[in-house]
Amino acid sequence: MLSLFYTALLVFGTLGNILALHLAYQKGKKINSTNVYLVHLAVSDLLFTLALPGKIAYYVLDFSWPFGEGLCRLTAFIFYVNTYSGIYLMACVSVDRYVAVVHTHQCLPLRRPRPARLICVAVWVLASLQTAPLLLLSMTKLVASRLTCMEYDSVQPVLTLPVVVLVISALSFCGLVGIILFRYVRITMKLCRMARDNPLTSRKGHHRRACLLTLVVLVAVLVCFIPYHFNVIQFMVRKVLHQPTCPEQRAFKLCLQLTVCLMNLNCSIDPVIYFFASTRYRKWLLSIWKLKASASSTSPAPGKSSSEAQNINQTGGSLPLEENEV
Repeated sequence: MLSLFYTALLVFGTLGNILALHLAYQKGKKINSTNVYLVHLAVSDLLFTLALPGKIAYYVLDFSWPFGEGLCRLTAFIFYVNTYSGIYLMACVSVDRYVAVVHTHQCLPLRRPRPARLICVAVWVLASLQTAPLLLLSMTKLVASRLTCMEYDSVQPVLTLPVVVLVISALSFCGLVGIILFRYVRITMKLCRMARDNPLTSRKGHHRRACLLTLVVLVAVLVCFIPYHFNVIQFMVRKVLHQPTCPEQRAFKLCLQLTVCLMNLNCSIDPVIYFFASTRYRKWLLSIWKLKASASSTSPAPGKSSSEAQNINQTGGSLPLEENEV
């Protein structure tokens, strides 16, 4: 079952993020700070998909890792670099939307591509340094003649440091969720004031899309990352207070597998963020959907099939790809 889940994740995550990169770098497209953050988010997700074939093989072989200790450590490193770089970049997108809506004219230099690229470099460095210790720890363990990788039994040495894990979780996750939530509330308040003071301006839709984009980012963080971190934090608190019982450890192990699956969903959810962020991406997908719907609902007559098919192709090919409007 897990092998099918990760196979679907590999397919959708790879296709969605490659499409996002392709549309982001099409000739003539203007790059702004939002594009920079979304491009780095797509690169992070594509890096994560490189580790998925090993995970799929691991689950197909019934929790037996055939690639050795080194590749298991590398997989763990890629996994957590994607996790935390993704969280940091989503926070950057939320702050960027906040600046664009609430401080439109005061912070224009921050919305240029160069500062955004420097921030992305800092994000990659921070995420890499944060997860680099995993390359020094053993991630495999022989259990019942099978070599497990990144399972509860093999990462127990890390879990013997509950205070360290709690501090890292608080700094790298809880704080960022608070930032995203705060920015979303401020954007919503700003849009409500704009709608009250100038209804004509609010009808243009640009600021509403900015609000919707921040909401999608917030929902993605809540669905993908909160269950995992809540599970880890509550178990670490138990370990600080007392030694967890065997039933508690088994429950934590089961929840760990489920919440890790939810966390890995972020590489497929991120293309949804691109859908709301980019007019180019959104119109391209909608044009594909309309072409398929019209093809399935209409069956052209034999004498008209070639001309109508040509008209449909011309309509899809001449679709104007606008700049990012959000």
